Amino acid sequence: MSGFINYIVKMLQLLYPSLLETLYMVFFSTILSLIMGLVLGIILVVTEKGHIWEKARLNKVLNRIVNITRSIPFIILMIAIFPISRLIVGTIIGSTATIVPLSIAAAPFVARVIESSLKEVNWGVIEAALSVGATTPQIIFKVMMPEALPSLILGLTITIINIVGYSAMAGAIGGGGIGDLAIRFGFHRHQIDVLYASIIVLIILVEIIQYIGYFFARKANKR
Repeated sequence: MSGFINYIVKMLQLLYPSLLETLYMVFFSTILSLIMGLVLGIILVVTEKGHIWEKARLNKVLNRIVNITRSIPFIILMIAIFPISRLIVGTIIGSTATIVPLSIAAAPFVARVIESSLKEVNWGVIEAALSVGATTPQIIFKVMMPEALPSLILGLTITIINIVGYSAMAGAIGGGGIGDLAIRFGFHRHQIDVLYASIIVLIILVEIIQYIGYFFARKANKR
């Protein structure tokens, strides 16, 4: 019995630092990608034809940038922007370095999520705001964003889950976190128990994120 308890303790000691690294990467990558993606997503919506700030050329350029960025597989994108990671954080290995590609990879995804959610807002509501003389920022932040809030929360939840997946993938090239642990011990050292324990931790993490996302989306949905 004591042998089993010792085994569990050792496993937890192995998993705990890696879990913290994953949470660290996911948290900061989510914040950064949300900042970039929110701006991009809003501009994509309001600049499209017939919307409140129509700018066809800008819309076309931004659409192209988002499509190109999203078409590059994360593992390749991560390698391609090694120089940027080194320039910003001084290294290309480890959890801090991985935040850079994670943020850049997730930002266009966030932009599409924001764009999709804001497009669901009833045009009649926007017209009503225009008719009373609301400015463009007022329409965006006081009309469109509140109206789309439940959808935005669900989209953000999906984004965070994607970032968890990307962070695990980054472990293949020294990105740190649970993915790195699974590959180092599960693959290179053939410790299958560590591999499966890592998978279970990731599943639990995703389930928790999903539950929290649904909870806040339901709270925000007042219809």
